[in-house]
This record gives sequence, C-alpha cells and structure tokens, in this order.
Amino acid sequence: MTDISALILMGFAVFAGSALQSGIGMGLGLLAAPTLALVEPSLLPGGLLIASLVLPLLGMASEWRDVDRRGLAWALPAQAPGALLGAWLVTRWEADALAGAVGVMVLLAVAASLARTRVAVGPWSLTPAGALAGVTGTATSIGGPPMALLYQHEPPARMRATLAAFFALGSAFSLGALLLTGELDGRQVGYGLAATPLVVSGFLLGRTLRRRIDADALRTLLLAVVALAGAGLLLRALL
Repeated sequence: MTDISALILMGFAVFAGSALQSGIGMGLGLLAAPTLALVEPSLLPGGLLIASLVLPLLGMASEWRDVDRRGLAWALPAQAPGALLGAWLVTRWEADALAGAVGVMVLLAVAASLARTRVAVGPWSLTPAGALAGVTGTATSIGGPPMALLYQHEPPARMRATLAAFFALGSAFSLGALLLTGELDGRQVGYGLAATPLVVSGFLLGRTLRRRIDADALRTLLLAVVALAGAGLLLRALL
C-alpha cells in the first residue's frame, strides 16, 4: 500500500468512526484501531488516543446534563490502575502482538454488543467495567465496550453523554500512563494532532445525521465492518 493510500484509509476510518460515535455513542476506536493496526501499527495506541480525545469533549459539551455522575464515580477510580496495567502490557508487546490484541478486543466488543443479556448498572458492575476499560483502552485504544455493554439499554442521550465523559477522562488516564512508561512518542503525538480536524468534522456530520438515519441500521453496519477487520487482524497475527 502506498503512503498516500494508507493516509487516505486512516483518515477515512477516523472520520467515519467519529461520525458513527457522534450518532450512536461508539465507533471511533472500533473502526479506526483495526485500520491503524493493519496499516501503521506503530501509531497505536497513543496516536489514536490523542486524536479521539476531542470527540468526547464535544459530546459532553452538548449533552452534559444527561451524564450519569453516580455511575462515573464508581467507574473512573477503577480505570486509573487499569490504565497503568495496559501501559505495562504495551511495553511487553511487539507490533504483531498488539495487532492481534486489537483484533481480539474488536471481536469481543462485537460479541458483547450482540448479547441480549442486560447487566444492571451498579457499583458491582461499574467497578470491574471501569478497570477493564482502563486496560483495553490503554493497550489497544479500544476502551468503550465494557461501559457500552452496561449502558446499551439506557436512553440514547444518557448512554452517549456518560460514555463521552468516561472516554474523556479515561483517555487522559491512558495517555498519562503511556507517557510514564515511555510508550508515547513524537510520531504518535503528531498523528493524533493531525487527525483531530477529521474527528471534529466527523462529529459534526454525526450530529447532522443523528435524526435522519436509523441508529440500529448504522450499528449493524458498524458491527459487520469491525468484525471483519477484527477477524483479519487476528488471522494476520496468528499467521
């Protein structure tokens, strides 16, 4: 793949993932992480975490009244030690292992999203979900599935706002942990900053399309695409 085609593919994944997350509450990490892992794994996880940091801030600005503050009070303290563990794992993994971990995380996220089981939102579920999100978000830049699984049956605005608040603070935890372990380099920072305008553009598009496109259809399409990407990454890592 030529450099220009790789840049276009990565840019499109970030833009489309941001639009999906703006519309349905998830999508950026699930779509962009496997794309980067296939094209340029050296940009993970720090590059995508920096690029995605602005997205939850925009979401919180528009729906901050719907944030479940009590739930965050349980999930966020557990996320910090999880982020440190995730950063330690990054120091131990080679590029192929990181790509395989992203593939596994994507497939687990799809399976969790398809599950019909309803898990009650409470301290006993929020604490382990926060810790697990800290590990996976820092190690693979995909930290949303544990919390999204808990809030998937909540009203859409409440789910989007709470996940946005969790992602905003969680990304800061993850970036801090990567910085402490020396796994955040200048190239990742440069990519993250360069991709930020695409994130903002995708967010604005997602807000425009939120009321015009069926959210369930978008969610089904997203899960199909990321399942294929995750399977491809896992197969590549195994081979």
